[in-house]
Amino acid sequence: MPHFVIDCSENIIKLKSPKEIIQKVYDTAESTNLFDKRDIKVRINPFEYYITGNTNDNFIHVFANIMEGRNITQKKNLSEKIITELKLMFPEVPIISINIRDFEKATYCNKSMV
Repeated sequence: MPHFVIDCSENIIKLKSPKEIIQKVYDTAESTNLFDKRDIKVRINPFEYYITGNTNDNFIHVFANIMEGRNITQKKNLSEKIITELKLMFPEVPIISINIRDFEKATYCNKSMV
């Protein structure tokens, strides 16, 4: 944990490789010192079919799922850093956004925990 899932228009991966995009999000998350680098997971989902505000404008949205315990300032910093880096990578993309969701420690489970 954490998990960063990048949804984007399919054209995004024609502008930059999925590997470049994933690595940028990974490196930026790691740079915040909020996570152990061995725990950061990043995935990308390019969409062929979508509508954004009744257009087919390119978009990037990052869903960040992190373990509870970080304060609002830390989460805001994480959001702003990731968006800043993606904006630098994709200055022509009109829609770049992120939201952060907290996992509850009490209800989180993975296979090593059972």
